[in-house]
Amino acid sequence: MAIGQFGPALEQALKRSGDTREKAGLIVHADASLVGKIAKGTRNPSKPVMKAAAEHYDDGQLYLAAAAEVTGGAFAPWLDNVDLHRASVLLKSLEEIQEVRDASGIAPISKTNEQINETERQQIKLLLMETVEAITALTHLAAAICKEYSFSWLSTWKEHRAELKLKNYMK
Repeated sequence: MAIGQFGPALEQALKRSGDTREKAGLIVHADASLVGKIAKGTRNPSKPVMKAAAEHYDDGQLYLAAAAEVTGGAFAPWLDNVDLHRASVLLKSLEEIQEVRDASGIAPISKTNEQINETERQQIKLLLMETVEAITALTHLAAAICKEYSFSWLSTWKEHRAELKLKNYMK
């Protein structure tokens, strides 16, 4: 999601869950009035509010909105004007992965920055942009699968991190 979209994401999570702003206030340790201001976008959410809401609702869209807020938008945005049915997202993800494969075939990534010319730089930039598009698509695929099949977004990422640690990819 774009920066400033945590509020609308929270509002959508409340609608999906049937929770009132009063109940959300209890969850995030704030009053209903503050929850309403956050939902309307007239008040920026604090990190503790975003963390509490995201963890409680365990919703991929909320997590992405919180990440975008905290990072200033340096994260996969939530797509709110596309078909987010799991099958559609899977097909789009496969298309984006193929575009990464195609771009990787022409990008001279074996060269250092000092060794490339402007044309090669543009080929590498294309690979970068296709990669970011694939990340966005795959992130939405994970969210769609979690939502449809009642998997926990947070637990999925915790399990993934545990596997990475077991493989010594991270400490």
